[in-house]
Amino acid sequence: MTRNEQGAFPTDIYLSSVSSLYQHRRALVIGMLSHVVIFLLVFLKTSEPLYLGCAIAIVIIWILRNLDMRRFDRQDFSRADQAAVRRWENRYIIGGIGVTLTCGLTCGYAIAVSQDAFSELACISVTLASMISLVGRNYGSERAVLLLSSSACLPIVVGLLTLRDPYMLVLAILILPFIFTTWKMANNVRAFLYDNVLAAREIRSIAGQFDAALNNMTHGLFMLDGDNRIVVANERACELLKLGDKADMKDRLLDDVLQHGAGQMSLDGEKSANMVRQLDLLLKGKRSRALVPIAEDLFLEFSASRRENGEIVLIFEDVTARIQAERQILQMVRFDTLTGLPSRDYLAELAHNAVAGEAASDRDVGLLLIDIAEFKHVNDTRGHVVGDKLLQAIAERLKHVAGSGAIAARLMGDEFVVFFPNKANSLDLDERIRDLHARMRGTYEAGGFTFYMTMSAGFVVAKRSAFRFEDLQIKADLALAETKSRDRGGCTAFEAEMDARYLDRQRLKSDLREALKSGALSVSYQPMFTPDGSRVECCEALARWAHPERGPVPPSVFIQLAEEMGLVTDITRFVLRQACRDCSTWPQGVAVSVNLSVLDLRDRQIVEIVGKALDETGLDPARLHLEVTESCLMDEPAKAQSLLHELRERGMTIAIDDFGTGYSSLSYLDALPVSIIKIDRSFVRNIRGDARRFKLLRSAVNLARALGLKAVVEGVETVDELQLINNHRCADLIQGFVFSAPMPASAIRDLCKPRVRKRATKTSRSNIA
Repeated sequence: MTRNEQGAFPTDIYLSSVSSLYQHRRALVIGMLSHVVIFLLVFLKTSEPLYLGCAIAIVIIWILRNLDMRRFDRQDFSRADQAAVRRWENRYIIGGIGVTLTCGLTCGYAIAVSQDAFSELACISVTLASMISLVGRNYGSERAVLLLSSSACLPIVVGLLTLRDPYMLVLAILILPFIFTTWKMANNVRAFLYDNVLAAREIRSIAGQFDAALNNMTHGLFMLDGDNRIVVANERACELLKLGDKADMKDRLLDDVLQHGAGQMSLDGEKSANMVRQLDLLLKGKRSRALVPIAEDLFLEFSASRRENGEIVLIFEDVTARIQAERQILQMVRFDTLTGLPSRDYLAELAHNAVAGEAASDRDVGLLLIDIAEFKHVNDTRGHVVGDKLLQAIAERLKHVAGSGAIAARLMGDEFVVFFPNKANSLDLDERIRDLHARMRGTYEAGGFTFYMTMSAGFVVAKRSAFRFEDLQIKADLALAETKSRDRGGCTAFEAEMDARYLDRQRLKSDLREALKSGALSVSYQPMFTPDGSRVECCEALARWAHPERGPVPPSVFIQLAEEMGLVTDITRFVLRQACRDCSTWPQGVAVSVNLSVLDLRDRQIVEIVGKALDETGLDPARLHLEVTESCLMDEPAKAQSLLHELRERGMTIAIDDFGTGYSSLSYLDALPVSIIKIDRSFVRNIRGDARRFKLLRSAVNLARALGLKAVVEGVETVDELQLINNHRCADLIQGFVFSAPMPASAIRDLCKPRVRKRATKTSRSNIA
């Protein structure tokens, strides 16, 4: 910008330019005195009254301008707009023109009228001298420079022109560039100063923004010079280190500041030295970050970056919340939230640390796994809240019993684990482990109830040199499994044979999976005869597996494996499809019975599987019997009952298998859509010699008939047992070796032929006789 017209400059800069016109008033006094003295000398020389009048005019104009400037000083420009500022600019210009025009008129008069050499020289000298100071005083107003220089010089030009001298004419013309040059010079000065004013204002704005940003940072900041003296510090840095006013930090050595902060924060010598040492490594570039613990509730993390000029920017922040969150997360990861015991993963770390660096590689270490017997029963009968409290009570006793010589942890659910580092290298480690197990057994108080709890346990002892935590855990788990299978509530030590059995079991699982994929399983059927042996009413489908190397694998073995592997439903699907297909080739009066497992009744998928098998084979649903044991109904009774009702509504017959061996047989008889109960073989064994057992059998059959149910007696193996059952009418159907062992489907077809039935009947009667 080169023009200071209204609106060309921002108001504050325009006001600053106009204010510069009203400053430096001593120069005006000197100029006024110079003018008055010169004009009085010329008057004394020429005795012309014009010069005396000009001297008086100069004094009067100066007085008026001085009064106006005082008014300007008293003026409040806080809310002034550009129009108000312009009015003051005009007032200054009018006063200035009064002076310059008076000087110009005396010059023109001296040239054109007096034509006195002294008058001309004196008037022109004082006027041109005024012109020299014109730029320095009036650069702030473009119009002031132009009007004042014109009003002073144009009368001289007119005076020169009146002389009609060609040389004077040239001189008059040359005065015009002088006016232009003066005006241009003032514009250049004003533009330069304006650019600097804008730059300074922008710098102030940036500095203010930078200062605001710096002091509102959540991070503390120090900028250090090459000698580690503080050049810049923000308020957050002083607040975190308790340093006081940030202005006091300038030019101080960082080490001195840190020592001062350590004193203010009451840090002990070790923490103070640690902070200085870590920051020294950071500033030397040997570390990228430094975490400095100031107190339990204050952690500071520092980072540094070096600039090209050697300065270092040191930034630090309060990371206490992050550290506490990390500690909490680490606590949650390392320790069980319910019992406060270490988790399995953290136990592995503790165990490794406990045996690391030990010289005695031949000492024994031990690992004990503890499973709470019947804990599920506590949850089912008393609720999970009481169950959790019981786990906490058990954990407390375990910590007390283990003491400092062992490391106790919670494995998962109702399983605990104890590691014995055996640092004292005691030879009775087996006894210590068994003693700990024995002391865990007993009564516990939880949720207002008293429980007597027994613990099944398995442990392994190994040399420290052969320590592998994962291997120990596997072996202890095998020992625990052995305890559960043969001595529930006992404590079993690992033996090499267990590992071999485990590996053999894993291979058998793999073979079972392959057998299912390749269709290597088969189905056999055991008939259910009428008590006189004259007719077959139903056949129970039994899955069979002939292993290519081991031979026939008992169903009790591979069905349990299938349940562990989650494959039992696949076996059920296979047996259902095959049984329905085979039954469809038998006479209409013969049904087929298929067993459902606990896992089958946990998912509605079983309804779809049964429906699909019937649809594919076209078998009448009434010819399909579905057998469930009472244990199938214990886990999720409501869901199991719902599924069985849905299957019964589709026309299938529901039978309770192994009746009398469960927890609450009678209650289920009323709740389930049962048509048949199959009395377990345990009621039949030795019924001739055990009258009490035979009474139980008769009571079970009478109960079934009273409820309108058909009774099937299983496991009848001898003619004597069959005769006693028939004499007292204790069965509607008989299933057992006395009539037939399980057989293939083709044999069932032959068995159901009329001629075969007659032969079977005669044979049966002769056997009974």
